[in-house]
Amino acid sequence: MLTSGLDPVTIIVRSIVLLIALPLHELAHALMADYLGDPTPRNQGRITLNPLKHLDVFGTIAFLLVGVGWAKPVMVNPFNMRGNPHTDMAIVAVVGPITNFLLALLGAIPFHINFFTSLFSTNPQTMGYVFYFLNEFVFLNLALAFFNLLPIPPLDGYKILMGILPYDIGIKLRPLNQYGFLILIALIFLLPQIGVDLMGTIVWQPTQTMYQLITGL
Repeated sequence: MLTSGLDPVTIIVRSIVLLIALPLHELAHALMADYLGDPTPRNQGRITLNPLKHLDVFGTIAFLLVGVGWAKPVMVNPFNMRGNPHTDMAIVAVVGPITNFLLALLGAIPFHINFFTSLFSTNPQTMGYVFYFLNEFVFLNLALAFFNLLPIPPLDGYKILMGILPYDIGIKLRPLNQYGFLILIALIFLLPQIGVDLMGTIVWQPTQTMYQLITGL
């Protein structure tokens, strides 16, 4: 978990990352739904970078405390879209994690262009802050991407799964909707208290592997 070493600097950095990563994640959903023909996100004011339109209270708290969280789901009517409703829902869902992967790749660029070497020679303290921010920016965007791919409602992974499964099987999984929030709370906060670290296996380990791959660190 990322709660160890939680200090004011970490909180500030995570807040900045949150204000970039989560709104862009949700905006990607809204833009894709709009592109596919559903005006619902536009009508609800979700095609915006205004964080207040996107952030969820509990998802924000979770992000600040442990480094992963969620925003308000973008409401979509799949029957307004031009293609197959189930396929289109999966497409709308997957662009959120893809956006976070792309942000992580963007944040990793300075690690490969001697950016920190040139900055270190002029201002070591500034270099330290910039390095820390970009390090967190890359890692947390990767964590958000992997976390949101989990097949748990209301996360994107669940919507992707529902979009690609046969209709009759998807119907049987719909009761999970009412338990999704409880499952997330148990996964993030309760299970680690009893020594069961599923988050470490399904989110942090792949995040760390991808982080090392794209940054070279």
